[in-house]
Amino acid sequence: MESQTSTPTARPAGRFLTPDLARGLMLAPIALANVMIYLHARPYGVRQHVLTDSILDQIVTGVLLSTIDARAYPLFAALFGYGLVHMITRRRERGGSEAQIRRTVRRRSLGLILFGAIHAALAFSGDILGWYGLLGLAMVRLLRLSDRGLFRLALIWLLTASLIQGVAVGGSVISTERSHFWSYAIADPLLATGWRLVEWVMTPFGLLVVLSAMLIGAWAARHRVLEQPGLHQPLLRRVAVLGIGSGLAGGLPLALVATGVLSPGPVVLAALSWLHVVTGVPAGLGYAALIALVAHRLVASGRDQHWSVRALQATGQRSLSCYLAQSVIFAVLLPAGTLGWGAWFGPAAAAGLALTVWALTVWGAAIWADRPGPAETLVRHFIAGGRPARAKIGQ
Repeated sequence: MESQTSTPTARPAGRFLTPDLARGLMLAPIALANVMIYLHARPYGVRQHVLTDSILDQIVTGVLLSTIDARAYPLFAALFGYGLVHMITRRRERGGSEAQIRRTVRRRSLGLILFGAIHAALAFSGDILGWYGLLGLAMVRLLRLSDRGLFRLALIWLLTASLIQGVAVGGSVISTERSHFWSYAIADPLLATGWRLVEWVMTPFGLLVVLSAMLIGAWAARHRVLEQPGLHQPLLRRVAVLGIGSGLAGGLPLALVATGVLSPGPVVLAALSWLHVVTGVPAGLGYAALIALVAHRLVASGRDQHWSVRALQATGQRSLSCYLAQSVIFAVLLPAGTLGWGAWFGPAAAAGLALTVWALTVWGAAIWADRPGPAETLVRHFIAGGRPARAKIGQ
């Protein structure tokens, strides 16, 4: 499965296609989800999507709510849990002590929290890195659970957290004021920075359910599901069909509300918001399963060495750098405190911008493929305690 050719975008030894391909591909939905948060100065609908009279904008909003909103981040959380277990397993196989492993995970988690704070202050208060860092600290203990314990906790947490999260970010059908993420409409840069830090602290309440996806990802890593998708095809097919299907079914009602087809009362709206959130985790897992099946086909047919696949994998290997690059570009162009394009970009134009920025990061990652990403290098340096860390491309 692993190629060791020396071409710039070849897969480094020790890398598996599925996780990197999933990260590279799903950075596009992440960009689509994040860019909408930057839009402002118009009425807001459910989950803070801006409202316009454009039919195209309404279609884009409906598609995003059905397929991406609350669905992309759970996939990344599952990959985070998978990668955490994979890292711990590798270090144990290399003879690392449990104390050393805990110290590495702790420093890695603290590094993500630090990155998240800087990211939020300078660019994007909807940052996920800090929340991942906090969950990484908790996961060290949670990984002591059995497989059944992981599933039980994931289910209990999903049902509970989705209720809190659904109510917290559901909002009203139409509002002239934002219920969260106020900073993007503030013209004063210093005031906006202060508010972004406040919003960053509040962000986990809108991302509570990702812990469930992270726990399922940890279970999958124990059984090497993404490293050996060919051995798990029946499971992956079921998860893909049921997960994506439930995600579409759970996201469609809120999409109809956002496009004006439905006008429910507050109680029904809260219920639909909960349904939207609770089905987001299986949808994210379904996307991961589908990508794993595609990756297996690509490897089996030898098409995994196509330039487009290798470029996407290079993006996945540098997902942290690419994720931060997206935010920097959006932060320069869209908030009221910078160029202010978010005041007149509709959802369709914003989606076009997001996909363009994602494509640029893929292109940049492919060019940078013989070197580790800058953000990944800084994280490794932080984990090493400030000592020079040997660069391992994409790891």
